[in-house]
Amino acid sequence: MQIMSSLSLGKSEKTERRTLRHFLNNAAPYLFMAPAAVILIFALVYPVGYMMFASFFDWRPSQPFSDAEFAGLDNYIWLLQDAGFLESFFVTVTFAFTVVLLEMALGVGLALMLERPMKGMSVYRTIFILPMMIAPIAVGLVWRYMYNPQFGIFNKMLNAMGFESVPWLSDPSWSLFSIILADIWQWTPFVMILSLAALQSLSGSVVEAARLDGANNWNLIWHIKIPLMLPVLIVTLLLRLIDAFKVLEVIMILTNGGPGLSTEILSLRIFKTVTDSQELGLAAALSNMLLGLVLIITIVMFVFNKMRETRSSKMKAAAEKY
Repeated sequence: MQIMSSLSLGKSEKTERRTLRHFLNNAAPYLFMAPAAVILIFALVYPVGYMMFASFFDWRPSQPFSDAEFAGLDNYIWLLQDAGFLESFFVTVTFAFTVVLLEMALGVGLALMLERPMKGMSVYRTIFILPMMIAPIAVGLVWRYMYNPQFGIFNKMLNAMGFESVPWLSDPSWSLFSIILADIWQWTPFVMILSLAALQSLSGSVVEAARLDGANNWNLIWHIKIPLMLPVLIVTLLLRLIDAFKVLEVIMILTNGGPGLSTEILSLRIFKTVTDSQELGLAAALSNMLLGLVLIITIVMFVFNKMRETRSSKMKAAAEKY
């Protein structure tokens, strides 16, 4: 009896140890993720939730939040009826989509150029990457001097060619173009780096097979390389769109949203609402609307990418079937 009881105790201990080991193996990934999850909650989830809650109050920095008056949807209704907000919204969308489309075209083009073996290729790549490494405030200061109407390099070049000086930052018809040009200069290298990485990861056998079938360089680019790069390009496009909607420092240094509201994007309007108007509830509502806009674009991009992947898998399955 003692032998049987000791055997049963040994089996139960082994079972408990096995259960504990199984639990620890399953819980290990979550335990490793716990510190990052805690940081994410306090650094992202809590501020966003607090911002959404604050948007329903008439809150100013001079008073504690407990004394803020509940405003309901008044902040959102006022924004939708405000002509300044609607103009800033239009400027933001125009700026974001213009810079991203041009940066994607230029970045992919530069990546295709730098993919080819050339003498001094590492030097060229370093030069093209440099603008992305500069702080946005420094970029704004450099371009502000270049746009200067008296001694800026752009007007000096125009005068040397017999043209009149251009009021780059003081004329509404030129100011938006000026900040678009500065953003393209700074962030095209980001698109180029990711595109170049996508190109270098392509299968050499696919490209070689296309060449053997008689494909020229243009056919390779449009029908082989770009379709295979599409997953990376979609992610790059999404990252640049999100970043373009929240750009602040360069525009603040160059124009501070002027002249008038010609370059005032929503992120700058949020900043001015806090610092100048000191209306924290209204600024929170503005931030929520900008966040909603970015979320809509993100969801549309993910749905498009999912539909593309589903269509590609169906075409591949049909090709394998026949």
